[in-house]
Amino acid sequence: MINKLPKIELHCHLDGSVRVDTIIDIAKKENIKLESYEKCDVEKLVQVPNDCTSLNEYLKRFDLANKVMQSRENIKRVTFELLEDAQKENVKYIEVRFAPLLHLNGGLSIEEVIQSAIDGINEAEKMYDIKGNIILCCMRTMSEDDAILVVEEGKKFLNKGVVAIDLAGPEEEGFVKKYKKAIELARSYGYNITIHAGEAASSQNVIDAINIAKAQRIGHGVRIKDMKEAYELVKETKVVLEMCPTSNIQTKAVEDFRKYPLYDFYKNGINYIWHFLQYDKHHFQKKYLKMIYNKKVKGNEWEFRLIKIK
Repeated sequence: MINKLPKIELHCHLDGSVRVDTIIDIAKKENIKLESYEKCDVEKLVQVPNDCTSLNEYLKRFDLANKVMQSRENIKRVTFELLEDAQKENVKYIEVRFAPLLHLNGGLSIEEVIQSAIDGINEAEKMYDIKGNIILCCMRTMSEDDAILVVEEGKKFLNKGVVAIDLAGPEEEGFVKKYKKAIELARSYGYNITIHAGEAASSQNVIDAINIAKAQRIGHGVRIKDMKEAYELVKETKVVLEMCPTSNIQTKAVEDFRKYPLYDFYKNGINYIWHFLQYDKHHFQKKYLKMIYNKKVKGNEWEFRLIKIK
C-alpha cells in the first residue's frame, strides 16, 4: 500500500543516499582505499548501528560516501541514482540537500559541485516521472564566512535547481546566532530557509531558527515536545517540521517509537512531514515502515492509519 501512494520527499541528504554498490564501484575505479570491498562489509560502514549513542556518531556514517563524491561525474551519478531509487518508491517530488564544501577535495569549484548535482537531477527527470530540487547545506562545523561563500556561489542557481539553504551538522546550543548574517543574506537573495534544530540540542534552537533566521521549515524539531514555548511558537507560526522518526531514535533524541510524539503533534495541529531515512538504506526504511504499519502502541493510540495523508 505504501509503495503505491504518490509521495514527496523534503528531507533527504545526498551523502546519506549513495548506493553501496556505487561506493564500491567508484572506490575500485579511483583506487580509494576501503577496509574491505565486500558489499556486506561496506554496508556495515554506512549503516547506523543499533547502539549508536548520539548525532555526532551518527554523522560519521556519511564520511565514506563523501570520499566517492569528489568529481563531477560521481556527483552527477549519485544524484541521478538517488532520484532513480526514489521514483521506484513512487516519490514524485524530492528536495535533495548536501554541503558543497564537502566535495572540493578533487579540485572542483563550488559552482561545479552544484551544477553536477543539478545535472544528475535533470537526467533523472528526463527518464522518470519525478521532479527534484536542491537545498544547499552550510555546515555548522564551518565558519559563517564559509556559509556566506555557499550562499553567494549558489545564488546563480536559484530557481534553476536550487530552492533553499540549510544549516546542518553537529548541533550546539545557540548556533543560529553564529550564522545570522549568512541567513539574512540568503533570505535577501530569495533562498527559502530550512534549518536543522531541536534534534541534538534543546528547543531553544528551534525558537532561534524561527525568530532570528525566519525559517520556514525545521529539520527534525522533535525536542519541542519538551518545551512549551517552542511548541506553541511552531504551532502559531505554522512552521513545518521535517520529522525523521528513525533517525531520531537512532541518535537517541527519542528513546523509542512508543515515546515518539508524531501522533501527539498530529492531534495538536503541529504541521509536519515525516520520512524514514534515505534510499541507500532500504533495509532500515522498510523495516521501520513495516513496524509502524503493523504495530499498535497501547496507551498512545498510535497506528499508521491514524496519520491522515491529504
